[in-house]
Amino acid sequence: MTITRDLIIGGEHVPAQSGRTTEDLNPYTGEVFARVAAAGPDDVHRAVGAAADAAEAWAATVPNERRRIFLRAADIFESRLEEGARIMAEEVGGVRGWAEFNTHLAANILREAAGATTLPQGEVLATDMPGVISMSVRQPYGVVAAISPWNAPFILGMRAIAVPLAVGNTVVLKPSEDAPLACGLFLADALVEAGLPAGVLNVVTNDRADAAGVVEALISDQRVRMVNFTGSTSVGRTIGTLAAQHLKPAVLELGGKNSLVVLEDADLDYAVDAAAFGAYMNAGQICMSVDRVLVDRSIAAEFTERFAAKVRDLPTGDPTDPATVIGPAVNPRSAQRQYGLIEDAVAKGATVRAGGHRLENSLVPATVLTDVTPQMDIFHDEIFGAVTVVFEVDGPDDAVEFANNTNYGLTAGVITENLGEGWDVAKRLKTGIVHVNDQSVADEPQAPFGGIQESGYGKFGGQAGVESFSERRWITVQEEGHARFPF
Repeated sequence: MTITRDLIIGGEHVPAQSGRTTEDLNPYTGEVFARVAAAGPDDVHRAVGAAADAAEAWAATVPNERRRIFLRAADIFESRLEEGARIMAEEVGGVRGWAEFNTHLAANILREAAGATTLPQGEVLATDMPGVISMSVRQPYGVVAAISPWNAPFILGMRAIAVPLAVGNTVVLKPSEDAPLACGLFLADALVEAGLPAGVLNVVTNDRADAAGVVEALISDQRVRMVNFTGSTSVGRTIGTLAAQHLKPAVLELGGKNSLVVLEDADLDYAVDAAAFGAYMNAGQICMSVDRVLVDRSIAAEFTERFAAKVRDLPTGDPTDPATVIGPAVNPRSAQRQYGLIEDAVAKGATVRAGGHRLENSLVPATVLTDVTPQMDIFHDEIFGAVTVVFEVDGPDDAVEFANNTNYGLTAGVITENLGEGWDVAKRLKTGIVHVNDQSVADEPQAPFGGIQESGYGKFGGQAGVESFSERRWITVQEEGHARFPF
């Protein structure tokens, strides 16, 4: 049965003013999974108006009331695991384990946001002015434009809205055209049921052909005071430029060209398992996925043989089958892009150690390449798919230099039995996140999450997230008497 959903504006479910809808396709079967309203600029302005109307009252809501809503929403969302798993499988091809991880982490993001409602909101400053109290105070921006991606839809959709709402902003959420339910409407349902007031969270879905106009209308609306985007670096560059043109701050969480460094003393079995998880969880469609495994030359041959053998056996196919590890790409275009990277590399001399063959149903087999050179597109481009490349390096210094030879800077992992050396390598890697004795894919709602360089700017999580989604103001109070003026 095809799901039908409208926009959420001002607490009501409403169709697009044009009456148009757009199809949401199952990437594995190609069938229509849902039909959602196709918003245009007029709908965006309606949603921003609803958020602006609700902003003052929501900012004045006492922290414990906000906390109660978030804690209740977390329980509601977690209780809908089965429905959520079905949505992720049919909307974005997410396998069962990935859906469960998304569900629980998204619920914990809500719980962490509940805690953020009562964090300190400022500090008292030293001052040379007698009788004056000088304070640095954090206050909400007002209306935040949030644009969420499809690949980790519950996690990244919830991250786009939870802390901004918790610190007193209202939000207009534009979910990905590939996952309007999973990274938008399904999340909003839990918050609305938990008691979130009308207009505090509004969701506008759209047809892919209208995306540029919808985003421009959202960011350019003068009532929107901040922009929050998670997605590719190419689109993030456009979003950041548009936000800057309107003098609006932005948090951008973008792509990565992430490395897993395997030093010569690594436990090979552990390194193989870490690389397989980091490269192929969610079919490699994670901004933190391992694009490159940098292995010390002394162990590279044995590592590559073991790694390729493990990868060849990863179950691939129907995402609704609990045994499946590698589900489909999000759509046929994404699968074709991955095959293009593989074929370009092979044509220029790369060696396929596992996978590489073509499959149907938007599937790409888990693929390992070696002998990749800078002349190949895959050497430089973010893969964002079920493909990784093994490179041989000569010790830690060479690994660090290789890993840093990219304009990206999101995350990395280092596998070693020598924690001192692992720590030294971690400090020299130019990434926003590094995990010693783990792979590159890890997330906790209380940790400062975000990249550097072309992987974006701004942070999610914990105190860093509160600071990203509230603005600092300086307030003084003349406590005794009056200030003196020279004229």
